Amino acid sequence: MRYRTLGGTGIEVSTHCLGAMMFGPVGNSDREDCVRIIHAALDAGVNFVDTADVYSAGESEQIVGEALERRQDDVVLATKVHFPDRDGPNRGGNSRRWIVRAVEESLRRLRRDWIDLYQVHRPDERTDIEETLAALTDLVRAGKIRAFGCSTFPAQDIVEAHHVATSRGLHRFRTEQPPYSLIGRGIEAGVLPTCQRLGMGVLTWSPLASGFLSGKIRAGEPVDLSAGRAALNPGRFDPELPGNAAKFEALGKLTELAADLGVTLPELAVAFPAAHPAVTSVIIGPRTMEQLTAALNGAALTLDDATLDRIDEIVPPGTDLYRVDGAGPPPVLVDAARRRRPRQNRAAAD
Repeated sequence: MRYRTLGGTGIEVSTHCLGAMMFGPVGNSDREDCVRIIHAALDAGVNFVDTADVYSAGESEQIVGEALERRQDDVVLATKVHFPDRDGPNRGGNSRRWIVRAVEESLRRLRRDWIDLYQVHRPDERTDIEETLAALTDLVRAGKIRAFGCSTFPAQDIVEAHHVATSRGLHRFRTEQPPYSLIGRGIEAGVLPTCQRLGMGVLTWSPLASGFLSGKIRAGEPVDLSAGRAALNPGRFDPELPGNAAKFEALGKLTELAADLGVTLPELAVAFPAAHPAVTSVIIGPRTMEQLTAALNGAALTLDDATLDRIDEIVPPGTDLYRVDGAGPPPVLVDAARRRRPRQNRAAAD
């Protein structure tokens, strides 16, 4: 396992990070098996674990806390805040009120006195970024967290946060956690260069493109849309839809490339994000021990320039062939009224 410095913090983390989203009822409900998977990852050299308070309604953090209780000094632990834990006002978002409460609950579930990297899970247009940064800065000064970052922020929001932190004398985001895969390369155009210029670490997620690159979906073959990931989002996996044609064409070519290299498609997919100079660590999110083994095989790969050139020919740099779960368009694009001037009352205009 290789190691890189995390966003100028001086903290050394493994180039592949164990993601804990699948630990708990949402993925693997066998807590003892989840603990074994975590320990196996650590034994393989992984020293970076990422979870979130929203994963399995907090149970993922509990499992991670149990697994790491006696190995805290060996592991860099990251978790996230933003999504509500239940219905009701003020139960989520990026306000000081919610962050200060949420961090205490995460510390309790994780059985720790501090968190190495505390990340804002999504932007929150209702909350002034200065409010968020000030709350996080106070948590660093109080010793509750060591550093903080953001997740799935567009480049312009990252730049704004950096400017506010600098002008107000606040600590700044040290990391960004965006989706990045062989068929989801949009962040190469803006987010990754921005993070490089600002000296931020980058933790990428979804290297298997929400299961599309898992090896279970094959170009030219029927897809069972009633089971697994395909059942959750049939439109993404249906080869009959014209909008999926380019994605399935790329899938076939990437599968051929992996075979030429003597590796599996998932192994190629896990290796790819780590080749970008802006990327610090690639998050792998296994549900089973078998999936962990396959991901670690991919983590051991180093892709040469010839291979990366072939990937560029299949999926051009900066190209997104699918929309990532949880990384949809910003509200200003979803709400048409926010992109149109209000119509003047005709009588008032007369």
